[in-house]
Amino acid sequence: MQTLAVNGYDMAYLEVGKGPPLVCVHGTLGDFRTWSAVYGPLSKQRRVISVSLRRFFPEHWDGVGNDYLMAQHVADVIAFIEKFADKPLDLMGHSRGGHIAFRVAQQRPDLLRRMVLAEPGGELDLSLDPAAGLSQRVSRFAASAERVKEGDIEGGLMLFFDTIEGEGAWGRLPAAPKQQLRDNVYTLIGQVGENRQPYTRQQAESIRTPTLFVGGADTRGPLPAVLRALSAHVPGAKTAMIAGAGHWMFEQAPEEFSKIVLEFLAAG
Repeated sequence: MQTLAVNGYDMAYLEVGKGPPLVCVHGTLGDFRTWSAVYGPLSKQRRVISVSLRRFFPEHWDGVGNDYLMAQHVADVIAFIEKFADKPLDLMGHSRGGHIAFRVAQQRPDLLRRMVLAEPGGELDLSLDPAAGLSQRVSRFAASAERVKEGDIEGGLMLFFDTIEGEGAWGRLPAAPKQQLRDNVYTLIGQVGENRQPYTRQQAESIRTPTLFVGGADTRGPLPAVLRALSAHVPGAKTAMIAGAGHWMFEQAPEEFSKIVLEFLAAG
């Protein structure tokens, strides 16, 4: 593990392999370990740089403070990329990390060569979804954070994970990934109060970075709708769906996921 000072914060990251750089941004409750299942296959062709966002492991945040914000994380990733000499470079984000990557492409397209969005998180506005509003997923995430605040860590994590992967998924999850989510559990509290903005059709149509969307064919809830809406409006976007996989498709099908990503990156 290494750190890089960005915006007054020591941002932790792990670097594996040689070749053109691929910066990877984790999602909610993740950290630089999120991508461990694909370090091997991706690093055969790429210099994989997996970051931990502000307030995530290896920091053990207590949920107190006001800098856990989508805007702050976007600014941090931009500052991180700016410190690399070999740019524009490739950026990949999962879930919340996909939302961050989208905002980086929106604000600083000059920094990016190609972009991979693995089921980006976030909400759609009325221009992308006529039925847009407070989704059940958002309200359940708020309930998850409230349980964590009250000291019910396991209950909060179970509600969060089962909302995405289906009822009973938390109970079936192996010990190692469970611990990673526990290590970042208090970031749920920060996410509820950050008031992040929804995607708009105009924003999607403004993206000029060549983009690949990757989804798990078995993912439940509103995440597939976000992927479909954005991929339909990002100019020239490509989409790949992985059969038999859910939201953490790169853990469930690492070889297939890596093959799809590397083929897309090599095409540029």
